[in-house]
Amino acid sequence: MFANLLISLREGLEASIVVSILVAYLVKSGHRDKLRFVAMGVAAAVVMSIGVGAILTFTSRNMTFEEQELFGGSLSIVAVALVTVMVLWMRTAARTMRSDLDGRMAGAVAMGSGAVVLTSFLAVGREGLETALFLWAAIQAAGNGWAPIAGASVGLLVAVGLGYLIYRGAIRIDLRSFFTWTGAALIVVAAGVLAYGVHDLQEARFLPGLGSLAFDVSAQIPPASWYGTLLKGTVNFSPATTWLEAVTWVGYVAVMMTLFFRPQRRTRTAAAANTSAA
Repeated sequence: MFANLLISLREGLEASIVVSILVAYLVKSGHRDKLRFVAMGVAAAVVMSIGVGAILTFTSRNMTFEEQELFGGSLSIVAVALVTVMVLWMRTAARTMRSDLDGRMAGAVAMGSGAVVLTSFLAVGREGLETALFLWAAIQAAGNGWAPIAGASVGLLVAVGLGYLIYRGAIRIDLRSFFTWTGAALIVVAAGVLAYGVHDLQEARFLPGLGSLAFDVSAQIPPASWYGTLLKGTVNFSPATTWLEAVTWVGYVAVMMTLFFRPQRRTRTAAAANTSAA
């Protein structure tokens, strides 16, 4: 539940901020009449995201066991790849997000209502697709039950509420710190989903090493125990972990944490601007 809540909270808040930026631009530029077209684009993006999740769920049900494992494992790896790109991209692009979105919306308003709908759809649809795919993979990794879905639902509701309050100026959040620490937590969750995907591919006999265990602590940490369930739901810990899973998890976390927390280099443009200001 916690892992899915974190995923939907972070991704949902990012999408909410995107929507609030688009709405704020239209309001400030005197184009309130275009707000309904933003709503249409956002609604279409939400429907598309839900549809993708439904298609993935119903498609996997009609497969054999090995086909399900191959399908689920492959999509888990794709989901982690998308989230990896997003996390690293947000690290550098967050500072220019508002100006980029304002520029896109200005061009869309000049082109017409259809362009406003399309701009809103594309801006939110990318976040929605990433969220749908990653949540689907994370829910599969966490196992069946109401808790993963409940966590995702609560996270989305909280994200929408926070996005509205931020837009109205009712609360202020240090978004840089928020995205930094949730990004670090998301890296750990993504490592678990990646390891789960590798295990699925091993069970599908696509990757070797299913019987080669790095450790087996099932007796000390029973999967059905509350602490076993907690570890499974937060970091996708498996009491019986293969060597390939363990290497994948450790390698991903080590590389991503290094890239994520490395000092950012100042661009030449920023350096030139600072020099001019001085």
